[in-house]
This record gives sequence, C-alpha cells and structure tokens, in this order.
Amino acid sequence: MAEVTAVVKDRRSAMKFQPEVRISNEELDELFNLVKFAPSAFNLQHTRYLVVTDPELKEKVYEAANQQYKVKTASAVIVVLGDLDAYKQVGEINQGLLQLGVINKQEYDMTVESVLGFYEEGGDTFKREEAIRNSSLSAMLFMLVAKDKGWDTCPMIGFNPESLKEALQLPDRLVPTMLITLGKEDTSRQRPRGYRKPVAEFVSYNTL
Repeated sequence: MAEVTAVVKDRRSAMKFQPEVRISNEELDELFNLVKFAPSAFNLQHTRYLVVTDPELKEKVYEAANQQYKVKTASAVIVVLGDLDAYKQVGEINQGLLQLGVINKQEYDMTVESVLGFYEEGGDTFKREEAIRNSSLSAMLFMLVAKDKGWDTCPMIGFNPESLKEALQLPDRLVPTMLITLGKEDTSRQRPRGYRKPVAEFVSYNTL
C-alpha cells in the first residue's frame, strides 16, 4: 500500500523532458501489459493507444499540439484514443468465458444482445462519452504505471483534434481523448506542485 501511495504522490505533470533519453518498444510494452488491466464498461476495453516516436511523425504531432515544447523533448508521445465502435466487440470479448463454461450460451446471447442494444439506443453522443470516459480511465492508469517504472508524463488536451487525425491518418471511429508526453523529466527549472484543494472542498457525504 505504501508503494501505491508513493506513486500517487510522486506523479506530477512534467513540463520539460531530457531530449536525449530514448524508450524502447520493449519498455513500452511492459507498461501496456499492466495498463490492459484498466477497468472499462462491460469489459469492452474502449482504449486504443498510438505511440509516436518517429521524429518526422512527432513533428506533425508537435504542430497539431500548438507547438508545445514538451512534445519536442518527450521520449514518446502517447496518443490516447477512444473507440466509438468498442461495443461491437462484445461477442468476441465474451467468447472466452463461453468456451471456458463460465457463462452458458443463453447468458452469452443475453450479454451480447443487451450491450449492443444499450449502446445503439444511447446514440452517437453516448458512444462518444463512453469512448472518452473509458479511455480516460485507462490513461490515468498508464500515467501511474509509467511513474512506477521510473518514467514521467504529462496529459495534454491542448491540440487540434482534426489536425491530429489528419497527421496520423486516424479512422473516424477513433476519438482523440488526450495526448500523454512521456520521458525523463528535466527538473532543472521544476515548478512547485500546484495548489490542491483540501478534502472538505471537493468531497461531501450523503448530501451536497
């Protein structure tokens, strides 16, 4: 428990990274092998990640992100995407439970039917909200896992979604939720942590 507490307290948004630091695909896979345990509605796993390390491609992301310096210096830019069509995978995702006998055919069919109906009846706005909501849960876990492995991150919403989609040739079904810059923080001019409200200012019990 103490280790989790330390990671939560130590994680902070890095404004500047050490540009010479590289991260391998193997190291990134180690992070994502833990991130895959993030919760998601109906276990639909709405999140897709696009890791940008190629210098030319990163330059395009830099332009789409309003030329923010941390994109330039990051070891990798993680594009967090929410899948509007994630619910369509409900049958495939639950196939293993059916084959293992954890659920029977009737339960499997009911699950598939109910999830498909739930999302289709919810409409486009609901699907978009779900894509962003669930990919945000996964993104937070990614940042905590990265910190636990010695990497620093910064979540970013300051980018042009359309420019980003064009630069990365993203399909329409994938919604850019946020960018996460990742690397080793340059702490030479690190600012103090921003003000955090006391618990009583943002938590109420039973009534507001």
